[in-house]
Amino acid sequence: MVSKTRHDPIVGRYVYVPYEGQEYRIYYEENGTGIPLVCLHTAGTDSREYRHQMADPEITRNFRVIAFDLPWHGRSNPPSEWWLMEEEYKLTTDFYCGMVMAFCEAVGAQNPVIMGSSMGGNICIPLAHRYRDSIRALVALEAAIHSPGWIADVLAHPAVHGGEIAGSYTAGEIAPQSPDNERWEIWWFYATGGPGVFKGDVHYYSVDHDSRAIVGDMKDTPPIYFMTGEYDGACHPAMSKKASEAIANSTFLEMKHIGHFPMCENPPLFKRYLDPVLANIIADKRDVSNFVWPEIKV
Repeated sequence: MVSKTRHDPIVGRYVYVPYEGQEYRIYYEENGTGIPLVCLHTAGTDSREYRHQMADPEITRNFRVIAFDLPWHGRSNPPSEWWLMEEEYKLTTDFYCGMVMAFCEAVGAQNPVIMGSSMGGNICIPLAHRYRDSIRALVALEAAIHSPGWIADVLAHPAVHGGEIAGSYTAGEIAPQSPDNERWEIWWFYATGGPGVFKGDVHYYSVDHDSRAIVGDMKDTPPIYFMTGEYDGACHPAMSKKASEAIANSTFLEMKHIGHFPMCENPPLFKRYLDPVLANIIADKRDVSNFVWPEIKV
């Protein structure tokens, strides 16, 4: 009897990552062989956002696609004795950058491509600045130099369900053309986040992240591909275009019919935008200042 059971090719496991005097038990998933492509999730969620890219045989033929949960997110627990911390969880640029690179070292992802969205896109700028000799390229989705003004204090109020509010808020950042199944999957990702985590991530996104002082010193960085959806209200395409104009070795694309979550709100359409980028990376083209984006009809 032939089994009709289906399995994704994605494999999940834990790795112990020493960082800043702590040992973090980090959950990650991966699939594929070739160039390491390390994927960074959005605020308050986890690596589930990249399940479509990890399961795509056309991508994993050339890339070892890896997505991990930051500490406090998904299946990566907070640090030991987190309940004794004097301050609430707040993500910072320094911790984020260092953790990404410590994780890459722990899983043997040498000279990786970094692809992140939202806060994961924002961190691509300081990563390129600080680790310019250790990163092959960066794909900064929904990213800006500075994203002030976002406050998530209401999510930690005891009278509300922070996860449901976060999920419902983010649903408004998805393009109207995106399928309902993916829209509600993203809602679920946010609704299941840990208490106070989205708020702590927004602290990084809107307060701690400020790359205005470093963009003038980014003339010899790895290539950065800025890609932003036309329906993104948190990071308008003009914000990403401004970032690209300020960074020499970068390029920008506004993605039509896409919102704030390209990799998971409409994976087939996002793949059409992403494919030329991956092809350029495979060809090892390091100067993207004159990169010509192919026309994508939607």
